[in-house]
Amino acid sequence: MSDSPRRRIPEAALGRLPVYLRILVDLASDSVTRVSSEQLAELAAVNAAKVRKDLSYLGTYGTRGVGYDVQFLTYQIQRELGLNQSWPIVIVGAGNLGQALANFSGISERGFHIVGVVDKDSSKIGSLVGGVRVTHADELAQIVQAKSVSIGIIATPAQHAQEAADSLVRAGVGSIMNFAPTVLNVPEGVNVRKVDLALELQILSYYEQCRNTSNVTPADTATGAVSA
Repeated sequence: MSDSPRRRIPEAALGRLPVYLRILVDLASDSVTRVSSEQLAELAAVNAAKVRKDLSYLGTYGTRGVGYDVQFLTYQIQRELGLNQSWPIVIVGAGNLGQALANFSGISERGFHIVGVVDKDSSKIGSLVGGVRVTHADELAQIVQAKSVSIGIIATPAQHAQEAADSLVRAGVGSIMNFAPTVLNVPEGVNVRKVDLALELQILSYYEQCRNTSNVTPADTATGAVSA
């Protein structure tokens, strides 16, 4: 008998699953064995109905008055996110950001491991970052094929990001995390997640401005509280 078709999880719900997973791991470390949707919702800063809906995509339903088994729910989310296997990753760009990512222990702790770091800067080639030797960008395709890489990270300046994306796609990488502050053009079927640190900081500065300005709420500022 063939497996039933995989149910596609909506983007918004998918984005919350890693949040639930982090909470569950923390609960397990505190020897908590069961959690209710209300407790999980409070810790995740969402409503309980949304938690129950999100988890229903996994085919799991909590028992009224009992809640969810923390260990089993952790396993279900890890399985759905593909974290029950190890994912090899290649980083394009060995500058400060690329080096920081290669040295970030949180990547390996979550089931991913850096197998390659490439750059075009001759001064960086041959250096060791995160236990991986930096090689020339021309060797990207070879690394992808040899290590069965399907996920790539772009940590280049914005002006080189599209070139990096093109190289990753040609090499056969199907998922890209882009840290460069630019929009990438990729073929249909290639997944791109954009992480714009500058954008997030600008949003935080907006909230700080609102918090530090007396009698000005975010809504006031957003609707034009500053006169021309």
